[in-house]
Amino acid sequence: MKRLTFAIAILAFGFAASTAARADFAVVKFKDGTCRTWTDPKTGPVIGVVGKDYWWVGKPVKTREAAAKRGAWAVKHKVCKAWL
Repeated sequence: MKRLTFAIAILAFGFAASTAARADFAVVKFKDGTCRTWTDPKTGPVIGVVGKDYWWVGKPVKTREAAAKRGAWAVKHKVCKAWL
């Protein structure tokens, strides 16, 4: 029984170590109307209070390419003035 428990624990640790790390990206619109890809949507830009200096355009996505597509969409639909 101890061997079985040990084997299951080793498999669990191996599986946890082999999962890919998740990096979130988001599109941030600043007060001047420009948008930019932001790499850590949990913290956000350290400018001031959320809603006064910047806000998120949509929800966070998993890849930088998806965030770039969202930023291009925002510029095309005039949500943002320019893409930085």
